[in-house]
Amino acid sequence: MQTGVLRVLRATAASWWRHRELRRTGETKLARRLERKAVLRDLGYLTQAATLPNAHVICGEGGTFLHLGWTTVSTFAPIERFPLAALAVVRGTPFIDIRPVRDVIAFANLPCVARDGSVDAAPSGLARSVSLTTYIDMVEELGAKVANDPRPRQTT
Repeated sequence: MQTGVLRVLRATAASWWRHRELRRTGETKLARRLERKAVLRDLGYLTQAATLPNAHVICGEGGTFLHLGWTTVSTFAPIERFPLAALAVVRGTPFIDIRPVRDVIAFANLPCVARDGSVDAAPSGLARSVSLTTYIDMVEELGAKVANDPRPRQTT
């Protein structure tokens, strides 16, 4: 793991209000233990983001979400203020910026990304899910921007 990644995760953990308050009241050992626990948890999320086939980061007006199959880590802030998601993107996790999407109804009606890399055979309805690459095709048609695109390059 790069020291820069660890530095960001440690700074993020140390800046959390509860850890700061513990340090202020003299409980530095407990603060350090909780910070280490947070760093290890976040390292696990980064490892999952790098290995899971449908892991991706999505950013919209409602905040930023790091989707890891059955786990989602989120914040109401844009990606610039969510260090864990920003690190995942820097390390190559696909990033879908839906802030340019104006047709929110069409976006809301899109199927979900399959959690385990498979595709649900249900042709329609709430249970319908598609692969990440199919989902990216759909959101790009609505105006979303994609970075770290996992789709194979097309040569024309």
